Amino acid sequence: MAGPLTGINIVEFAGIGPGPFCGMMLADQGATVTVLHRPGQAPDPRLALSRSRKLVEIDLKSDDGIATARNLVKNADGLIEGFRPGVMERLGLGPDVLLADNPKLVYGRMTGWGQYGPLSAAAGHDINYISLSGALHAFGRAGEKPTPPINMVGDFGGGGMVLALGMVSALLHAKTGGPGQVVDCAMTDGSAALMAMIYDLHNIGRWRDDRGVNLLDTGAHFYDTYETADGKFISIGSIEPQFYAKLRQVAGLVEDSDFDVQMDPKQWPVLKEKLTALFKTKTRAQWCELMEGTDICFAPVLSLTEAKSHPHNVERETFVDVGGLPQPAPVPRYSVTVSDPPKRPT
Repeated sequence: MAGPLTGINIVEFAGIGPGPFCGMMLADQGATVTVLHRPGQAPDPRLALSRSRKLVEIDLKSDDGIATARNLVKNADGLIEGFRPGVMERLGLGPDVLLADNPKLVYGRMTGWGQYGPLSAAAGHDINYISLSGALHAFGRAGEKPTPPINMVGDFGGGGMVLALGMVSALLHAKTGGPGQVVDCAMTDGSAALMAMIYDLHNIGRWRDDRGVNLLDTGAHFYDTYETADGKFISIGSIEPQFYAKLRQVAGLVEDSDFDVQMDPKQWPVLKEKLTALFKTKTRAQWCELMEGTDICFAPVLSLTEAKSHPHNVERETFVDVGGLPQPAPVPRYSVTVSDPPKRPT
C-alpha cells in the first residue's frame, strides 16, 4: 500500500469494532497491517473494517501459534489488540514479553474501561462507556430518555480514532529516537475527550446539564432537524447572526418579530413550533432548491442509500467501490501523498 505510513508494519489481533477501525485507518494511510485471526474465523472480506489487510490464520491456543505471533511482532512497528485486560499476558504475549523482544514496538491496547480502574475487568459496550463519561446524558431531546448515537462516540470516535492517533504519535516518537511503549486507549476516556467543548461550556455557565435545552442538542429552533411535506427531513444550523438572518430571509420570516429574539431559550419552543409547521409546507427537494448551497447552514438529511449519490459526495469521491460494494473513502486527503485505493483483504 502507498501512503504517508508506507513502510510501517502493524500486527492486528482480530476483533470487532474499534480495533479493526483503527487498523483500517492505518492501512488506509499505507501501513502494512497483518490481521491474525482464529482458524476458520477470517474477517468478512466485504467489510470496510477488513479492507487493505493481510490475513494470517493462527491458533493462539497452541504453542506454535503463540511462537508465530511472537515472531511476527518482533519485526513489526506496532501492534493492535482489543482483548480484556490480562488476556494477552495469559497468552504469553503481554507488553513485557513483546517489548523485550522488540524495544521499539508500539503496543496499542483498545478497551472500553482501560487497562486499570475499578471497572477494567468488567464487560461493556459503547453505550456503557459513553454513559460513564457523561456523553450519553447529553444526547436526546428534552423530556425524553438518552438516545445512543449508535456506536459512533465510544467505539469509533473515542475508541478506534483515538487509538489511531495514539499509535501514530507513539510510532513517530519511536522513529525519532524514543523507546517503544504501550498505548492504553479506553473508550470511556476517549468519549470524555470528545465532550471537551461541552464540558467547557458547562464550566463557564453556558450549557445546562439537561438534555435538549441547549444550543447544539436540539434545544434551539435554529439548530435542529425538521420534517418536510413528503415525510423526509432537513437540517438547519443557523447559529451565527448572518446565517440566521439568511434563514429568515429565504424562509419568509423577516417580518415575523418573534424570530428577533434568536438567543432567548425561553422563546425557542414557540419558534420551533413555527418552523416545524413551515417546513412541512414544502418537500425536501423544494427546500433544497431554496436553501442548499447558501449560507443558511442547511443540508438534506440523507439516508445511507441516498448519501452515496449526492453530487457533493460524488465529486469528492467520498464513497469508493471496494470489491463491488460502496464504502466510505479513506480520510483525510493529502496535497502531495497519493495513497493506493482500498482493496479487499488477502
